[in-house]
Amino acid sequence: MPPSADAMPAPADDDVRMISSKELRAHASPDDLWISISGDVYDVTPWLPHHPGGDLPLITLAGQDATDAFAAYHPPSARPLLRRFFVGRLSDYTVSPASADYRRLLAQLSSAGLFERVGPTPKVQLIIMATLFLAALYLVLACAAASAHLLAGGLIGFIWIQSGWMGHDSGHHRITGHPLVNRVVQVLSGNCLTGLSIAWWKCNHNTHHIACNSLDHDPDLQHMPLFAVSPKLFGNIWSYFYRRTLAFDAASKFLISYQHWTFYPVMCVARINLLAQSALFVLTEKRVPQRFLEIAGVATFWAWYPLLVSCLPNWWERVAFVLFSFTICGIQHVQFCLNHFSSEVYVGPPKGNDWFEKQTAGTLDILCSPWMDWFHGGLQFQIEHHLFPRLPRCHLRKVAPYVRDLCKKHGLSYSAASFWDANVLTWKTLRAAALQARNATSGAAPKNLVWEAVNTHG
Repeated sequence: MPPSADAMPAPADDDVRMISSKELRAHASPDDLWISISGDVYDVTPWLPHHPGGDLPLITLAGQDATDAFAAYHPPSARPLLRRFFVGRLSDYTVSPASADYRRLLAQLSSAGLFERVGPTPKVQLIIMATLFLAALYLVLACAAASAHLLAGGLIGFIWIQSGWMGHDSGHHRITGHPLVNRVVQVLSGNCLTGLSIAWWKCNHNTHHIACNSLDHDPDLQHMPLFAVSPKLFGNIWSYFYRRTLAFDAASKFLISYQHWTFYPVMCVARINLLAQSALFVLTEKRVPQRFLEIAGVATFWAWYPLLVSCLPNWWERVAFVLFSFTICGIQHVQFCLNHFSSEVYVGPPKGNDWFEKQTAGTLDILCSPWMDWFHGGLQFQIEHHLFPRLPRCHLRKVAPYVRDLCKKHGLSYSAASFWDANVLTWKTLRAAALQARNATSGAAPKNLVWEAVNTHG
């Protein structure tokens, strides 16, 4: 594909500056950040603090081609905004056959209008969540039986799962016809209902998408000291997301050595860590979009949930209510891990010109019947979602055959397993790393295990 086939017209200039890939790679720092999109080179350094997706995705792809990542995350209407950052054109711009086919399929989906048709799923979800929330309130406030109170805790956990799917969807694309309504739904169903900041989630999740399964860039694989999916994490590698060393010390070695047994119990209470991470983010992060609104939403959760728990008649029911709601929601935390823990991993930043290859290699689909799509919330088509993150989940099943054909055409892996088999693969991955951790050489004794646990995503 020649550069002119998908390049945006350059500014009117008789002498466009030609830039080599070597020169482009020299501009790869936050203070001097260039990227290439469709063969055109842009200096996006001044845009870094204003990028709606956060600065980390741009920093991760700095000094290289970012065409596929840009096209995946932005509608065509975003391209004209790049003009003010234009500095020249790549003299040695090339496109791999897999990327060319990926861009062609992306254009076809866009022409078909699939990115704008969200279907009835968000409205149905909101109705179900509201109904179940009212039911949980009734069971707590109007019923005296302990079994009713436990059922209410389970309903709250199920509501959190559905809220997670809705927050995931609304963070990638509009689930309503208006941006303001979309934002209100985000905050109400996310911050207020679950205590998780949508701003924190987007910062974390956008980085995960860009650097899918990179051990030192993808925060979704950085769970030290509790879990490690690869012995490569035993080398005290630097986390570019947390900006600290993922220390493999004596405590990490001990915990990881038994991670295949502790995985499911930890997932039952993993919500605690996400609540802590979310609160720390909105309070301490330097740049939080609409910080006051994010904090107000999280504070609303910390007002209604403890108040509801306090309405229960005794302490054992209160503890059981919280544990039951967290345990039910733990199903979703397991689902998050199934899609990536057993897939191919690597160290280093992703390369912009192998977007299609990296996304398919680092992701696992979950095989299920259409009537079970509600349970997986779109994660059953995680490969398709990673390739087309703006695509509403109601279209993922339709797109899957085309993605499988592209993978087959270019000799790329397309991994899929049943829900049970995915759990088995994840357990085997954790067990293999655990056995290697027992023989690995650990560093110094831990300085503060509690602090490390607070800084762990799970």
